[in-house]
Amino acid sequence: MHMDLRKLKTLIDLVAESDIEELEVTEGESKVRIVKSSASQQNQVVMMQPQQQHPAQYQVAAPAPVAAAAPVEVAAVPEGHIVKSPMVGTFYRSSAPGSPAFVEIGSEIKEGGTLCIIEAMKLLNEIEADASGVVKKILVENGQPVEFGQPLFIIG
Repeated sequence: MHMDLRKLKTLIDLVAESDIEELEVTEGESKVRIVKSSASQQNQVVMMQPQQQHPAQYQVAAPAPVAAAAPVEVAAVPEGHIVKSPMVGTFYRSSAPGSPAFVEIGSEIKEGGTLCIIEAMKLLNEIEADASGVVKKILVENGQPVEFGQPLFIIG
């Protein structure tokens, strides 16, 4: 008895898209543990099998195309001051749909200037720059959910 690969892929995707750090599932004799490592956004799948079984029938390769791209992005991040999200919510680059964005890459920003809005529980919170400089990188897409402490901008 072994776990269906489609079920395994679905579990990996669920862990990747959620806030869950670790998931362990036991099905009959099979036991699967999926651990999300936040450093490289890489999913690890560890299969544990009973000793009396033949290991060959439990060899499952976890699809890892996402992992290959992660280190490249980390290396490409420009040096500078990182502005992080002070709350969980939805990231918006402008005050209303159709309005111009508060800042673009290359925009000069003064400390205290508005960078974006994060909507949390129907409240619109203006996020201000905590340093002056030029916006080097915008790390979040408009309308994307953000976590507490997630990097939003890099100011150089």
